[in-house]
Amino acid sequence: MRQSQLFTKTKKETPKDETARSAQLLLRAGFVHKELAGVYSFLPLGLRVVNRIVAIVREEMQSLGAVELSMSSLQDSNVWKSTDRWSDASVDVWFKTKFKNDTEVGLAFTHEDPLTRMMKGYVSSYRDLPVFLYQFQTKFRNELRAKSGLLRTREFLMKDLYSFTATKEDLDAFYEKAAAAYSKIWQRVGIGSQTVRTFASGGSFSKFSDEFQTVCDAGEDTIYLEKDKSMAVNKEVYTDEVLKELGKTKSDFDEVRAIEVGNIFKLGTRFSEPLGLTYTDEAGKSHPVIMGSYGIGPARVMATAVELFNDEKGIIWPATIAPFDVHVVELNPKKDAAISTEAEKLVKELEASGKEVLHDDRDLSPGQKFADSDLIGIPVRVVVSEKTMKAGTFEVKERNTGEVVHMTMEELGRTT
Repeated sequence: MRQSQLFTKTKKETPKDETARSAQLLLRAGFVHKELAGVYSFLPLGLRVVNRIVAIVREEMQSLGAVELSMSSLQDSNVWKSTDRWSDASVDVWFKTKFKNDTEVGLAFTHEDPLTRMMKGYVSSYRDLPVFLYQFQTKFRNELRAKSGLLRTREFLMKDLYSFTATKEDLDAFYEKAAAAYSKIWQRVGIGSQTVRTFASGGSFSKFSDEFQTVCDAGEDTIYLEKDKSMAVNKEVYTDEVLKELGKTKSDFDEVRAIEVGNIFKLGTRFSEPLGLTYTDEAGKSHPVIMGSYGIGPARVMATAVELFNDEKGIIWPATIAPFDVHVVELNPKKDAAISTEAEKLVKELEASGKEVLHDDRDLSPGQKFADSDLIGIPVRVVVSEKTMKAGTFEVKERNTGEVVHMTMEELGRTT
């Protein structure tokens, strides 16, 4: 990808209406465009990061045996009335609108209810279970005050997985497999060492749920992190009663701020009973299907990574989710054809070795190019210039450590 052809533009000024460091950097570096409070468009660089996160999450969902689908955003009010989730008194984040015939519809903030209704046409016997379905789909939430940039938005992409099982024991078994898959996702996207499974409220679904909280000063949540960092408890359930149930005391924990990057719920029969989703067992007896739900916000994961990994110069992307693997920066103020040819040859060699490369072929000063490279945060920068051509090696800089080494084209192909 030639940077001269990439639709992006960096900015020197920090957006005055953004307080979150991640939002400031993502806007300045040209990853996202702010449409209005809590609503962002993803520019090519940002979309590449989100797509890499999505690819990792999709692989882990498929490893669970889950099957992908895509449901509609427009929602029939009747299904939500059946579960008592249509009124604003029950759910205060609805976006609602009307068709021209005055039929009232909603913009989905989640999909437990409509998917449960859908499953009535596909599940009737124990032989039809278990079923695990997931999607990557845009959700809408009418937040009273959208803040913290991409950490809390009114329109966002969610990976939501739903499990349908015959028994509570089947749900428990899958639930733990999903939790393990989530832990693997955090490791793969680069935030695993800072992310902890957190004991939390189950809301209207169950007594408890599990959140996955990334320890970060910019987080909106307060959690109590066990001193060995093996588990945590959300402030909302941090009571003597709960701690006694866990076999813990307050001296076992430290109070920290955190960002919730994922959550999992045991729904039980909360939706299957009111919507009539049942199955018959081997004896012909009818039972409600047992359900669970499991969510991740890819854009929130992206913003969380930026909150964790940045410096005064810009973003420092984990290699697995960076928009590109290598940033080839061509320093060619005189537009020497030999330098351009050498840079293009290097790009082809790197791409042939499986790397995704951004080639800065723009007619700008070295200082401007280096500043943009640091701001964008691609893990490895390779400089091609008159100086490097004379030396017969390329200047290679690691964005994370700042370490600079010199390598030949063959060495680059083997190590980057």
